[in-house]
Amino acid sequence: MEASTATNQQERAADEAGSSAAEAPSTSTGPASYIITHSVSKRHNIGTIVRSATAFGVKEVCLVGSRQFNTFGSHGSDAHVAFRHFDTLAKCVQHLKEVEGCRVLGIEICEGALPVQEHPFTGPTAFLLGNEGQGMTERQMALCDGFVYIPQHGAGTASLNVAVAASIVLHHFAIWAGYSERQREGYKFVVAEKPQRTMARGVVRESDDVVRAQRQQRRQQAAEEGEEAAAGGGWAAGLFDEEGEGEGATEEEGAEEGQGAVEGEEA
Repeated sequence: MEASTATNQQERAADEAGSSAAEAPSTSTGPASYIITHSVSKRHNIGTIVRSATAFGVKEVCLVGSRQFNTFGSHGSDAHVAFRHFDTLAKCVQHLKEVEGCRVLGIEICEGALPVQEHPFTGPTAFLLGNEGQGMTERQMALCDGFVYIPQHGAGTASLNVAVAASIVLHHFAIWAGYSERQREGYKFVVAEKPQRTMARGVVRESDDVVRAQRQQRRQQAAEEGEEAAAGGGWAAGLFDEEGEGEGATEEEGAEEGQGAVEGEEA
């Protein structure tokens, strides 16, 4: 019982630590921004996107699909931004819209897209990125509430690198949202002390709610198994008692029979 209580206390402490770590990184005030990475394949792009997300006050980076991501290019900035994992893009968008109150804007050069410098934002916003080579799919675009694009003024390239595009859009949103500029020291901005990691680098753990639910399920299962074991012990003890009573009765009967036999012999 004492070991079980200690385990429960340790798990509750871990729950509290995980929750605070997940909510701590973003210090921006104003409407929140989110970035959704889905189908981004080149290893350096995710790390660079994470670095820009940290620089421009993104509240959360949403990874769809694999829980693992390459931190190459992040230069340690992945410790300063919160991550959340989703199995599917549909679940991710549903969470952002229903729970976080976001509009989802795709970053894409398409009909109806608005130039990002016009700041066509209305509140909390999640930005969805497409694949480096093919851009956004029709399925991705169908989940968006609108689109923004970055006007180009030179003739040498058809589009920007996905991480560069994300950086420009996030910077414009930070300006529109009125995020406070970070303090500067010398020729660089001041970097906050790294928070304690609650997960392996390059891996997004389950959300706090899921972790708590899993632990609660394990505790309930352990309690049920303990009750079954206790009930089983009582049942075995009952059998033993009955057998004991039976043995006692047999001994008494044997004693009486023996006494009767002796009396008969004496008679």
